[in-house]
Amino acid sequence: MQFATKHLLGGVLGAALLAALPGAGFAQQKFVTIGTGGVTGVYYAAGGAICRLLNKDRKAHGIRCSVESTGGSAYNINTIKAGELDFGMAQSDVHYNALKGVGAFKDAGAFADLRSVFSVHPEPFTVLARKEINATKFEDLKGKRFNVGNPGSGTRASLEELLGALGWKLSDFSLASELKADEHGPALCDNKIDGFFYGVGHPSANIQDPTTTCGAKLVSITGPAIDKLVAANSFYAKATIPAGLYNNNPQATQTYGVLATLVSSAKVDNETVYQLVKATFENFDEFKKLHPAFSALNPKNMVKDGNSAPLHPGAVKYYKEKGWM
Repeated sequence: MQFATKHLLGGVLGAALLAALPGAGFAQQKFVTIGTGGVTGVYYAAGGAICRLLNKDRKAHGIRCSVESTGGSAYNINTIKAGELDFGMAQSDVHYNALKGVGAFKDAGAFADLRSVFSVHPEPFTVLARKEINATKFEDLKGKRFNVGNPGSGTRASLEELLGALGWKLSDFSLASELKADEHGPALCDNKIDGFFYGVGHPSANIQDPTTTCGAKLVSITGPAIDKLVAANSFYAKATIPAGLYNNNPQATQTYGVLATLVSSAKVDNETVYQLVKATFENFDEFKKLHPAFSALNPKNMVKDGNSAPLHPGAVKYYKEKGWM
């Protein structure tokens, strides 16, 4: 009996090894991973939507896609650079800084192999504060307990740029906490922090929860320093969070922000990128329904706006077929 089991196992292992050999007469499966952000953020929803559409036709193209919840933009780009992720979501400003080797990427140097795939939704920089502190503008948070975002996130990199523009330092807050995006809402409602800064597509459950649970208030980010910052950087744009989008916030909130972008590396093969782009845009109505932040997306804008790095050749092939380039 033991002898028979050994032979059976040997046969199974032999078949498995044979299947793994190139040209062994089996369909080759290719596995790709998209790095996203926290599970309550729009990046995770975007990565999940793209993977779902790519996986629909995996019998035809042999590509199986999965998403990974990560520390966000900078983490995704660094992990793509290391060859451990194929694709990742990133803010357009972090994407630009990585390509050029500036800002948070100064020490690492320029990532010349970074490639754009397409941009997705706008991400207004969003400041939420405890209603008890009665903040109406970002300056009201000086000296307060403020969540600056986790190191490696695009949110943290963007906040540091904002502080630089205002001539502030992290020490201008009485506490500069480094909670991840999934943790800052509960901390706000538990009176552990007075406010937080977050780059996110709207509407977002991450913002909706604290506005509903503890009446948290959106705070505008405006003024001459912001005007100058937006004018000097092509990846920034003025943005408005609509009035009444969230509970207890009947006013429109003026701010500025970036675009969410999907990035990859020149080392990822053209066919894989082509199939991912094709799956997204051939099922575009379905894609737009997968999150409210996607509802107003226009493919032609997604191909030209916010893509700081050169477009990946696999993406260009599809865009040319569609007449978008």
